[in-house]
Amino acid sequence: MSHTSLSVLMTALLAGAMLSGCSEPQPVAGTAAVADAPVATQPASHPDAFGFRIGTLDAVALKDGDIDIANDGKTFGVGEPTDQVAALLAAAGQPADVLHLSIQPLLVRSDARILLFDTGAADASFARAGRLPASLQAAGVEPAQVTDIFISHAHPDHVGGLLTGEGALAFPNAAIHLSAPEWEAMKSQAGAADLVAAIAPKVVSFQPGAEIVPGVVTAVAVEGHTPGHTAYEIASGDERLLYIGDSAHHYVISVQHPEWTVQFDGNAPLSQASRRALLQRAADGNLRVYAVHFPFPGLGQVNARDGSFVWVPEQ
Repeated sequence: MSHTSLSVLMTALLAGAMLSGCSEPQPVAGTAAVADAPVATQPASHPDAFGFRIGTLDAVALKDGDIDIANDGKTFGVGEPTDQVAALLAAAGQPADVLHLSIQPLLVRSDARILLFDTGAADASFARAGRLPASLQAAGVEPAQVTDIFISHAHPDHVGGLLTGEGALAFPNAAIHLSAPEWEAMKSQAGAADLVAAIAPKVVSFQPGAEIVPGVVTAVAVEGHTPGHTAYEIASGDERLLYIGDSAHHYVISVQHPEWTVQFDGNAPLSQASRRALLQRAADGNLRVYAVHFPFPGLGQVNARDGSFVWVPEQ
């Protein structure tokens, strides 16, 4: 399947899969800061901004919204019996008929730079989203203060917040970093012409695996989902956080069965192999992980268990 047709199909499937009336995930309280002060230094009353540290770096998980996808065998676990998928969900205390995905970009302060990883879904029809501006405000950051944006890939729940509703740059002073293969694919994507034209002056593409911010941000190629899908390793001294993008979507299904087919993956076999390899890397290295679509705030670790893996959220 081409990248173009994949993106069109993804949007259509998500729009069809969204279920109205599903309950919101339980919010997790965090910390935030006022403008021009370090992020995550004061208590926050906002449930959509969760402050934490990566070594000496201040970071904030920013809730943008949620996606609900029916367990109908068409999206996750394609070709697997739906009752088997349902049993996994039920065992984790989740509804058996729907998969809940969170959407949470990540904010990191590094000296004078303010880094944002992905931008959420904005007003996309397939999600209950668009909360990123309020989450940023709760973290004490104005859009104009963001200096660098790191895009994992060009699916609409990751690039939807790049533009305002009027089509202007939402983060006018930020360089937009994405891999060269992803940028080339995005430029040829059906329906993306307006977005491409708007962000082109700000795009700084990189080769897979490149060190983008010396000593702080390194790209990690995770192939198969899109032509240039990228995870990011964020470093401070000896501490690391692995931002996984869409390497894994659901904290039960994707982690316990990385070999199951996901409709959104452009190259399913390659994506399955990459997903398992990344989970193995995280488990072997006892890495701290930031998962964009796992329950908010998406922080935790992957543990190896019985030939597969389990997600252990950070307490």
